[in-house]
Amino acid sequence: MNKNNFCVIMAGGIGSRFWPMSRTSQPKQFIDILGIGETLIQQTFKRFERVCPSENIYIVTNEIYREQIKNQIPQIKDEQIVCEPARRNTAPCIAYANYKIQQINPDANIIVAPSDHIILKEDAFVEVITKALEATKENDWLITLGITPSRPDTGYGYIQYNGAIKWEIDGRLKKVKTFTEKPALEMAKSFLESGDFLWNAGIFIWSLKSIMKAFELYLPDVDSIFKEGIHNYNTKNEDVFIKNAYTVCKNISIDYGVMEKADNVYVLTSDFGWSDLGTWGSLYETRSKDDNSNTIVGKNVMTYDTKNCIINMPKDKLVVLQGLDDYIIVEDNNILLICKKTEEQQIRQFVADVMSEKGEKFI
Repeated sequence: MNKNNFCVIMAGGIGSRFWPMSRTSQPKQFIDILGIGETLIQQTFKRFERVCPSENIYIVTNEIYREQIKNQIPQIKDEQIVCEPARRNTAPCIAYANYKIQQINPDANIIVAPSDHIILKEDAFVEVITKALEATKENDWLITLGITPSRPDTGYGYIQYNGAIKWEIDGRLKKVKTFTEKPALEMAKSFLESGDFLWNAGIFIWSLKSIMKAFELYLPDVDSIFKEGIHNYNTKNEDVFIKNAYTVCKNISIDYGVMEKADNVYVLTSDFGWSDLGTWGSLYETRSKDDNSNTIVGKNVMTYDTKNCIINMPKDKLVVLQGLDDYIIVEDNNILLICKKTEEQQIRQFVADVMSEKGEKFI
């Protein structure tokens, strides 16, 4: 296994769209949300152990999740858990990890990925990642993975690509033309019809040198903040420096700050059974269904004239449902949510309202 291969797993989000199962104290990445005996972050770490030495896998998270990570991934060392003092989106998170890795291996080739995605075809995923690492090792390219869309989903970002083959070794690598965030339904339908759009998986591959150069060019204000602490990384002075840095660092995504501006961005078209598991609806797509197209978690759920529903109940609770079609019904830790699947984008607003009117104990 190549000692220059590194992975940065981003695990600081709170997964508010999966409320009430996902809470601030235990977000979805730390939950066995598929009911398979492993949490999402455990699956993610194990997946990247196939392409990186385990000591080269870093998890960037919030300080409040340090102990959960150590409990769920006992083989990880303290120095591999990179704790942010505040949430500032993905660009600062990546800049921070870049400078830590630079002190260890300036020749690093890096994968950046979220902690809470589903990958159903693991061998195909490893093959794609390996190809991307091969490409970025030899070229000044910023690569993102694109998923062939199966439906006009309005919850995903889209990547438009140039059809010309960029890399003779693998014709799946294309030059990126445009990024579009979560389009309206009619636009999403037109994307599928055009045939040159992919879902943006939010998984990136690049060399350390290439991404640091991109930060200098496109996000110099963010880069300069982290560059000031170049002698503090991986020392006892790092925590104090980072706490100060995050008080002045702006909130910005890597997509908006770098990928949409850079002229050396490429997409590797992929098909490995991917879901970002961003909503209850995306979970519905991955779970097995009963004869009425309900997906049910809970040993004592009884349904009558109920179909197309996501039902997630405590294992010993008796629940009787009648006459529901296309609903989300979830109970967790003394909170019950009943919401139309078509209206699930409102869940974030529900969470904000609960926080305002009932207090943070329910969040």
